Amino acid sequence: MSKNKVNKVVLAYSGGLDTSVILKWLEDEYGCEVVTFTADVGQGEEVEPARAKAQAMGIKEIYIEDLREEFARDYVFPMFRANAIYEGEYLLGTSIARPLIAKRLVEIARETGADAISHGATGKGNDQVRFELGAYALMPDVKIIAPWREWDLLSREKLMNYAAEHGIDVDFAKAGKKSPYSMDANLLHISYEGDILEDPWNEPEEDMWRWTVSPEKAPDEPTYVELTYEKGDIVAIDGQAMSAAAVMEYLNKVGGENGVGRDDIVENRFVGMKSRGCYETPAGTIMLKAHRAMESLTLDREAAHLKDELMPRYAKMIYNGFWWAPERQALQALIDQTQEVVNGVVRVKLYKGNVIVAGRKSDTNSLFDEAIATFDDDEGAYDQKDAEGFIKLNALRLRVAARKAK
Repeated sequence: MSKNKVNKVVLAYSGGLDTSVILKWLEDEYGCEVVTFTADVGQGEEVEPARAKAQAMGIKEIYIEDLREEFARDYVFPMFRANAIYEGEYLLGTSIARPLIAKRLVEIARETGADAISHGATGKGNDQVRFELGAYALMPDVKIIAPWREWDLLSREKLMNYAAEHGIDVDFAKAGKKSPYSMDANLLHISYEGDILEDPWNEPEEDMWRWTVSPEKAPDEPTYVELTYEKGDIVAIDGQAMSAAAVMEYLNKVGGENGVGRDDIVENRFVGMKSRGCYETPAGTIMLKAHRAMESLTLDREAAHLKDELMPRYAKMIYNGFWWAPERQALQALIDQTQEVVNGVVRVKLYKGNVIVAGRKSDTNSLFDEAIATFDDDEGAYDQKDAEGFIKLNALRLRVAARKAK
């Protein structure tokens, strides 16, 4: 990319050390105007201070947006209708926030007449892929500036020195005030990487965890929660109607109090390397268990099995950054169609890190027929003699093969 052809760039800006340095670096290296965009996706930290930091650096166009409800309603909830989980463990907390941020970056670029966007993702991680695939899908001709792939400021010390040389206020990032871990947080999860976690043999330190108590220290009495579903989405908790974001905030709180949602994973990044990360996902852990329980009662067997077969591909699409790809959108349409009947209530018991389904019911869509399923006299609802022919027909190919084998 020719640096002198960029007039204005929209930067995904947190106000932290990395993006503050990037802001100044963009102005110096590209000679362009910078627009900052700071999103609140439920990371639990104030985003307004980013405005003051951007203003102090002379930025005129500053976007600070509360995207929590949109994030929960239009990204997290659709993903959980699919029961998506990557490599059997990861609930895709970081992955699912990136398409929303990418969407707003390109929308703001259009609103402000910018011809480029920029982000602070490193050249080793998945996030650079997710941001950029999303941006290209929504604005095919957008220019993307990824400083970590261009500059030589590849250590914290170099970043601090650059900040000092250019008068960038980074008091908040000095020693003693920063976690040793690389963290990412939103309504769905908080992740931890780096420091002692870089050795997969090391057990995480207890004081690392921020959202959850240890299961050993969780209450000795279980907590029961009733989740009401409509078309695959939770719409009320314990009978009280809630928005999508409010549902997640509540479940994060009650789940964290009961030690629910910790995970320690070695995962395969899209860029090729393995990485070790630890995650706290209280709401997501509860939502996955409860949603499957609701589907077990209301969803046709073959529809449920088809969803299970497709889910790993769906999860991989999200992990790799293909939220806006036609194949993900096509799968979402299929998934959403199956959710028309996923209505009812699930009762879960939270106890010392466990999510236990304690009951499920659906007055309108339950496919469970006690008259058929009972071990007692079913009064003709199911003729057990029919099973003999069913078994023999399914055994036919096995018997033929067995005879040939002899």
